[in-house]
Amino acid sequence: MLLFAVVILYTSSLLCDCYRLDDAVSGKRNYTYMDAVASILGGVNVKLCGIFQHVSLVGVAIGYTIAASISVMAIKRSNCLHEKGGGKECNMSSNPYMVGFGVIQVFLSQIPDFDQIWWLSIVAAIMSFTYSTIGLSLGIANVAETGKIKGSLRGISTGTTLTQTDKVWRNSQALGDIAFANSFSIVLIEIQDTIKSPPSEAKTMKKATRISIAVTTTFCILCGCTGYAALGDKSPGNLLTDLAFSDPFWLLDAANAGIAVHLVGAYQVFSQPIFAFMEKQALQRFPRSQILKKEFKVPLLPGFAPYNLSLLRLVSRTSYVVVTTLVSMLLPFFNDVVGIIGALGFWPLNVYFPVEMYIKQKKITKWSGRWVCMQILSMACLVVSIVAVVGSFAGAFLDLKKSKPFHY
Repeated sequence: MLLFAVVILYTSSLLCDCYRLDDAVSGKRNYTYMDAVASILGGVNVKLCGIFQHVSLVGVAIGYTIAASISVMAIKRSNCLHEKGGGKECNMSSNPYMVGFGVIQVFLSQIPDFDQIWWLSIVAAIMSFTYSTIGLSLGIANVAETGKIKGSLRGISTGTTLTQTDKVWRNSQALGDIAFANSFSIVLIEIQDTIKSPPSEAKTMKKATRISIAVTTTFCILCGCTGYAALGDKSPGNLLTDLAFSDPFWLLDAANAGIAVHLVGAYQVFSQPIFAFMEKQALQRFPRSQILKKEFKVPLLPGFAPYNLSLLRLVSRTSYVVVTTLVSMLLPFFNDVVGIIGALGFWPLNVYFPVEMYIKQKKITKWSGRWVCMQILSMACLVVSIVAVVGSFAGAFLDLKKSKPFHY
């Protein structure tokens, strides 16, 4: 986790410097990640960037839909276990909760632009801090209560139920999960575009990045270590949703509610670049279409200006939410999905493109000491990504063999 944090901290700093061309204050702006790649690298890099970025963003939306539904289902199951003591009545499907999450996203997706969802980001950040603190506190309380630190530095024990090969696959998949947790670079340029200068967008974004990486990494390490110390080899994929801590159940319910609310906002943050891309492509392909440009004024509450409902926005964004929801119902394995998406997007979007753009923009001499070091970093991260991709696909394949579509 620390190594990933250091790499992302460095490469995100490089990416921040690519928001403007040549001059950090007065240079030409790049409004999106693809704009930056197009203006600095050009050629086939633009198409590759678009493929990796959009696949990653769609994957994030699918992962968040799965995670939100599992959290809501965990609340329902927790209450059922305490009321009825378990049994078949407490076995339930996550599909209705995925549909409910999708309905909420259909409405929120009609928010026109990235800079208008700032309030969702604040709510999501508060919820993230809340459920992380609860998870950490439960782990510490469990260790204090039992007086034992479970687990070992070698990790989960191998035996009849878990072979050494299975452990290798799990470790590889874990690399993808960690990469996913540090995947904000895929929307970094888009977020930076909402920042007002002075002193400069790059300086402000770098400061925000340092703080966010420090906080995220600290919480991830603390929650992971205390959870493993409390539960040892029985640690589940998700400490809060898999009911690893059964009491106090109301506190678990609060944490899972926080996860769901956080993911409602996070879904929108990572979907806005996709929305903007789809609508831009539609208008470029049919520039004379009046239907695509048609807007309807929808009255809101008294005292509020009417909402301009775009037909293009309504159809395209609703279709996107429907598709991601359906795919989530087909692949309801959160750890597998985020492992695959994190592994696929980590090297190209978080390392390769930032490094190559920075080298070209700053005119770093080929085969110089700095150039060689940056290339070594890039190649090392490529190897890590390949290992994570293989492990994540292996985990997903094994889970798919045990699953029936739409029956999870």
